[in-house]
Amino acid sequence: MTNQSCQERFILLGFSDRPRLEQILFVFVLIFYLVTLVGNIVIILVSRWDPCLHTPVYFFLTNLSFLDLCFTTSSIPQLLFNLSSPDKTISYTGCAIQLFMFLGLGGTECVLLAVMAYDRFAAICKPLHYSVIMHSQLCGKLVSVAWGVGLLNYLVMSPVTMKLPRCGRCRVKHFLCEMPALIKIACVDTVAVESTIFILSVIIVLVPPSLILISYSYIALAVLRIKSVAGIRKAFHTCGSHLTVVSLFYGNIIYMYMQPGNNSSQDQGKFLILTLFYNLVTPMLNPVIYTLRNKDVKGALKRLVSGK
Repeated sequence: MTNQSCQERFILLGFSDRPRLEQILFVFVLIFYLVTLVGNIVIILVSRWDPCLHTPVYFFLTNLSFLDLCFTTSSIPQLLFNLSSPDKTISYTGCAIQLFMFLGLGGTECVLLAVMAYDRFAAICKPLHYSVIMHSQLCGKLVSVAWGVGLLNYLVMSPVTMKLPRCGRCRVKHFLCEMPALIKIACVDTVAVESTIFILSVIIVLVPPSLILISYSYIALAVLRIKSVAGIRKAFHTCGSHLTVVSLFYGNIIYMYMQPGNNSSQDQGKFLILTLFYNLVTPMLNPVIYTLRNKDVKGALKRLVSGK
């Protein structure tokens, strides 16, 4: 395969060395993807349809569900095609779009989760001033910042990755065009690029969790001052869903990106499974977590079903 052909397409090897696993994965990935679509679409529609849910927390939740929809759809349809076909190719443009969605939406979600933590901080630590603090204009600005950071994340990292010379190497050991896998097939020394990307990853991946920890530190102090058991239970209920989502999201992303060099590729099978979990299972679980643990959402769903 010539270098010119690598400017037109890539080959996503993914799970191609395990044909039996591909057949099983196709069924599970398809089911999980459909559940992800339905769950997040329902969350978006219910949050917009029910006036009782026109509050900051559900405004942020709607954005999170929209993010998860776009994030999953950017890679899973291509994966389903590759799992069901001997053709594992993806066009150069398609690969660039996947990388854009992966970096842009991933960076946006990092910041959005920090914004949601601040919302929980305002709800628990400043309950009497919550509606004044979290007014609609501030919510819109915070979400705009989250999307802006995601776009900046893409603009900085993606061109550097896509423009690396590959000397005819087009076989990507992944099921999507993901940054470490694309850097690995470059035919030049990538130490400087990897170091730069690692530093940027530290900023985008570790700064938002630090803000989340600060918010929950204040929340914990506020909870310790609550004397009633009912009040403590309500505080944990308010934060439980968000903490669960944060744990799922950052547990995977920190493992994948906080390893300099090629350490993240030492166990390729584990890395692929973790990336699949990050791309599919986590977006599927988010609406389930918020629905099962949230009386407001369950009440809105009942009203929607009953037609009231």
